[in-house]
Amino acid sequence: MKKLAFIAFGSLLLASCAAKVDTKAQVGIKGNWQVSSVNYAGSNMFPLKSFQIADSKCFVGSTWHFVSNNNTGTMSLNQSGCPAVDGDFKWTVTPNQDFTLKFVGEGEKAKNVTAGFFLKVRNQSANQFQLVDQTNIGGRPTEVVYTFNRIN
Repeated sequence: MKKLAFIAFGSLLLASCAAKVDTKAQVGIKGNWQVSSVNYAGSNMFPLKSFQIADSKCFVGSTWHFVSNNNTGTMSLNQSGCPAVDGDFKWTVTPNQDFTLKFVGEGEKAKNVTAGFFLKVRNQSANQFQLVDQTNIGGRPTEVVYTFNRIN
C-alpha cells in the first residue's frame, strides 16, 4: 500500500510540475513564417548576435516552419552576406505567452540540450506575431522584437 501511495503521489507531483502550454497560441503559430524585421533600440550603433547564431540583421528574411502537434520546427537563414544556416528546434508557448526555444543539432535529443531561449509572444494574429527577447545591449536592458509574417 505504501508503494502504491508513493507511486500515486509521485505521478501527481510530476503532473503538477509539467509545463502547461497555450494550445490555441501554438496552433495559431503552426505553419510557415518569415521574419520581416528585427528591431531594438540602438540597432544602428550596437550589433547583436541573435540566438548565438548570427547578427540580428541576418534573421530578416529567414524562414521558419512551426509544427504545433509535436512542438518541433526548422529555420533557415538565407540572406546574402550572412552565414547559411539551417536548424531544427523545439518550442512551446505557455498560457502567460512565454515562448521557449531550444535549437537541437542533428542527431541530438532535445532532452539532452540544456541551453535555450525564453521570449514573449506579442501581437499574435492569423498572419503575424512577434517574439520579444529581453537582453542587455550597451549596458541597458533592451527588448529585441522579431516580427514574423505568415507565408504560404
